[in-house]
Amino acid sequence: MEQQVDILAFGAHADDVEIGMGGTLAKFAAEGKKIVICDITEAELSSNGTVSIRKEEALRAADILGAMKRVTLDVPDRGIYITDEIIQKIVSVIRLYKPKAIFAPYDQDRHPDHGNASRLVKEAFFSAGIRKFHSSSPVHKAAHLYFYMINGFHKPQFVVDIEPFMQVKVDSLQAYGSQFTRGTDGVSTPLTEGYIEAVEARERMMGKDAGLRYAEGFFSYNTLILHQDLLGD
Repeated sequence: MEQQVDILAFGAHADDVEIGMGGTLAKFAAEGKKIVICDITEAELSSNGTVSIRKEEALRAADILGAMKRVTLDVPDRGIYITDEIIQKIVSVIRLYKPKAIFAPYDQDRHPDHGNASRLVKEAFFSAGIRKFHSSSPVHKAAHLYFYMINGFHKPQFVVDIEPFMQVKVDSLQAYGSQFTRGTDGVSTPLTEGYIEAVEARERMMGKDAGLRYAEGFFSYNTLILHQDLLGD
């Protein structure tokens, strides 16, 4: 079925895109852009919650952000490696939704799955436009490939002002009760110990550096072209 979306955002696990770019997705959704989120794994090795609970939370979070659809691939958690099989799975998603822009985790991340997901999406971004690469589906070359931060703070190449959507981002993270709240049967993890507050503080710091209240930082696969007045008039 022919369809084209504006943004296709990949994450290794459900909650990755919310942590890294939830405000940006909410902002574009509010502008009427079509957004699809793709979780590469079911995050079945998470310390807390179950696969079914996490899927419910992920769908709730996607709805909060305004995404039109959320899909999950069947790649094993901690099994994200650069193989032809997994590249083909991601290529199939890209060719199905034909996004204008693709987002993926930044490869400089302490979690190996995030770094590997970044490299996988970069491979698929290129391969999706090659006619002879698994030619059963029509090729698609997205115009842009961007990377968002999950863990850590890095100097971004550009930021997006998310001040009006910071609370929406927080709400989407709070949808993951199994991950960010330590329940009676849960175990303590880095996510249950003030993680949402740390993300909010990071976006405040990111914004302050750009003269904004809150911002999310990104990196670009290609050189960016500015169309605004460089003098700021």
